[in-house]
Amino acid sequence: MTSLGSKPRRIPGLLLLAAGVLAAAAIAAGVGSSDLTLHDVVIALAGGGDASTRGIVIDFRLARVLLAACVGAALAAAGASYQAVLRNPLADPFILGVSGGAALGAVLFIAAAPSAGLTDSIARPAAAFFGAVVTLILLFALARVQGRTETTALLLTGVVLNALDSAVIQFFVSAGDPARFQGTLSFLMGAMNAPSWRTLATVFVLVAFGLAVLFAHAHTLNLLTLGDEEAAQLGVGVDRARWTIVLAASLVTAAAVAFTGIIGFVGLIVPHAMRGIFGPDHRVLLPASALGGAATLMLADAAARTLMAPTELPVGVVTALVGGPFFLTLLMRRLRAS
Repeated sequence: MTSLGSKPRRIPGLLLLAAGVLAAAAIAAGVGSSDLTLHDVVIALAGGGDASTRGIVIDFRLARVLLAACVGAALAAAGASYQAVLRNPLADPFILGVSGGAALGAVLFIAAAPSAGLTDSIARPAAAFFGAVVTLILLFALARVQGRTETTALLLTGVVLNALDSAVIQFFVSAGDPARFQGTLSFLMGAMNAPSWRTLATVFVLVAFGLAVLFAHAHTLNLLTLGDEEAAQLGVGVDRARWTIVLAASLVTAAAVAFTGIIGFVGLIVPHAMRGIFGPDHRVLLPASALGGAATLMLADAAARTLMAPTELPVGVVTALVGGPFFLTLLMRRLRAS
């Protein structure tokens, strides 16, 4: 039994984390090119102030902050789930190539869609989900050596698939209609733009559904971390449970990537941090990762808007600058331990 089994520690910790999410949202909503004070933001959110200020705060800043929260929660929860299913602490939607596959699916949809207006519909995340699932199937098939899925092979295969996906995306961008693929470069680096409320609703519904499936399988994730044989002896249908969890994690990843592009390392850093605070029980780790991911990406997006103002960095650049060294540190520790 780990220290995480203590309910008194869980509940105040999650409440404190939820308060941190609200604080991060307030900070992110107060950051922007317009010279607005925190008082102006609060008044606008309450429905007061002039129409232009309300438009900036609600339709631009608030929509963007909520999108960052949804995407951060999705990527962090997906990362925690992949790490449990694969029993690999280095697993992450970006590192495994799932984000790249989802991005390729979304770009292929843009190339084939008869109208740019369709890019706000459910079809775009559906195409991203298809790309993510195809990538996962290839990943498991290529990384399987003598009947076992090797950790090193899994990571290397994910890197190669990411590179191939990026190459195919670049081909379509170069050979296709420039107007149709405008902004794809920033999409590859993780572009956090203010979405329409229709787009935000689509992302929210897909992420909420996927997270509900993952949360419902939290106890199963605990058992899967013990090993396939042990989980089966405890009554888990291992193959069915694994694919249900993997598909739900891929769904939330695809919903995130379809509208924001490839944002790396959130699914790696946040679950590790939350595991260090709350322990390995996924009944607590999954909601903690979702909350932590939401706060992390909102703050990363705020940093992307301010570090080189008035120039805005892609948020994926900010997460990569922090996550890249973190990944290398974990990898070196794992190699030394083995």
